[in-house]
Amino acid sequence: QVQLVESGGGLVQAGGSLRLSCAASGRTSSSSIMGWFRQAPGKEREFVAGIRWSTGSTNYADSVKGRFTISRDNARNTVYLQMNSLKPEDTAVYYCAARSGLRIAILANEYNYWGQGTQVTVSS
Repeated sequence: QVQLVESGGGLVQAGGSLRLSCAASGRTSSSSIMGWFRQAPGKEREFVAGIRWSTGSTNYADSVKGRFTISRDNARNTVYLQMNSLKPEDTAVYYCAARSGLRIAILANEYNYWGQGTQVTVSS
């Protein structure tokens, strides 16, 4: 089992920044790929960004490229999502997720472990 705990959400004005953290514990050998997803009210959960623990390789959704940065701290088993130039449409609950394997999957059902989510609200 892998436990994931997110933190860092909150309320911010458009154009502002937030940094989300996801601390992983437990059988982290089963979490070679970490992803961030988000879900807005009435919408499906969507991929935001992903990273491979071993190499640091990343992948981003087109909607956040150039604004969001995913990174990891292997010593702390923690993944971060730095979000800059936030827009009202970025408002959602953000989830951290983990899966085994080599591919940074973009479908939510390919991830085995999930955090509880953290709310991000961007006001206009």
